[in-house]
Amino acid sequence: MMNPKVSVCIPTYNYAKYLQETIESILSQTFTDFELIIIDDCSTDHTKDIGLYYASRDKRISFSVNSSNIGMVKNWNLCLSEAKGDYIRYVFGDDLLIHKEAIAKMVDVLDSNNNIALVSSSRRVIEENSNEKKIWSHFKGITAAEGTAIINKCLSEQKNLIGEPSVVMFRKNLAIRGFNEKYKHLVDLELWFHLLEQGDFAYIDEPLTAFRIHTEQQTNKNWENADELDDTQYLFDDYLHKSYINISDFKKSYILYDYNYQRWKAYKEKRISKRQAIEKINHSYDIGKFYLFLPLYKIYKPFLKLKKHVQYVFGGSY
Repeated sequence: MMNPKVSVCIPTYNYAKYLQETIESILSQTFTDFELIIIDDCSTDHTKDIGLYYASRDKRISFSVNSSNIGMVKNWNLCLSEAKGDYIRYVFGDDLLIHKEAIAKMVDVLDSNNNIALVSSSRRVIEENSNEKKIWSHFKGITAAEGTAIINKCLSEQKNLIGEPSVVMFRKNLAIRGFNEKYKHLVDLELWFHLLEQGDFAYIDEPLTAFRIHTEQQTNKNWENADELDDTQYLFDDYLHKSYINISDFKKSYILYDYNYQRWKAYKEKRISKRQAIEKINHSYDIGKFYLFLPLYKIYKPFLKLKKHVQYVFGGSY
């Protein structure tokens, strides 16, 4: 039996109220040469019933439940290790494909150019009840770019401009390493960087996926614990020194200062203690210099925001 072209992966935990809609959005795709791997990380809702139901009715679907709860990132990697397809497409249990050719369009892009490591698209942001909030489109007017240029762009903008796992398709042979398990919040972006060091980036400026925002997301828990700040430090340590990074020394200094200001802000928001904030700031920045440059930062930051807004309005985002 030949391996499928695409492995669609749903690592899930307690998303039973969304899961059926997610699965149906995948099964309604015009592209059919895929396997659907659903791995439940010991949910306490009726996820298992839904998974078993669909697995019994479509031979392309496999469903399993972990023997114990292994956590989000390990479950993502477990899905990846079981995938047999050339291309990987995650669709989380609370997200869904909103275009019937969502998979086909990305397959066409990867098939057309072997140099492309990863393809992303704009996406529709929806609320818990599926009402649309907005469209996210970070790369207006481009279809492809050098991978390391996108890494530079994300680091410079201090944003995941590429997208969440549910909006990306990538080549499995470039992702054998898997997701880096020291990360909790920026774990997807770090893998995108790893892939883009090996190939180019492609973008489809059309909403193909709906990304759901709700209170039960791991993202919200990470924010409450300030995990996103630890991951930002990891990302800077792992990538900001690379030879292909063309960010100016001044901009690097600003990026590091802004990161440390976010640490200080997390203390003010009572997400971390003052001692934790100072310890983390001292990892990459002298606390005395931090206080010294704070007035200048507060003057420069609004100016930079205005500059970015003008560039976006008149020239797109890339």
